[in-house]
Amino acid sequence: MFDEWLDKYEYLIELGKALKDYPEDKKTDDRLIKGCQSRVWLDYEIKDGKIFFNADSDAIITKGIISLLIRIYSGRTPQEIAASDFSVVEKIGLKENLSPTRANGLVSMIETIRRVAEENIGQ
Repeated sequence: MFDEWLDKYEYLIELGKALKDYPEDKKTDDRLIKGCQSRVWLDYEIKDGKIFFNADSDAIITKGIISLLIRIYSGRTPQEIAASDFSVVEKIGLKENLSPTRANGLVSMIETIRRVAEENIGQ
């Protein structure tokens, strides 16, 4: 969709800005994604056998990254998410174009989404 990484970063920023409001009372330690340099909170609910995520971050690029992951994986069953190879991250070249700390944070976000899905298989 974009040829230049600057355009991709701008898109990530826009995704972050468009993220649904995240309640302040849900910004708790148990919802923090461990391994991210920035603070990233992830919450979810299960409706009709599908997981719907909501998240927030105190850093705009990181907020865009988690927003992108939520757009991809929200509304899927736990089985679908757990079985995903998350190859979309490689296909769009996201990890390779992030700083090492942001790339580690991305891995932590993916691992957390996968863990939530695995813990909720059969729910």
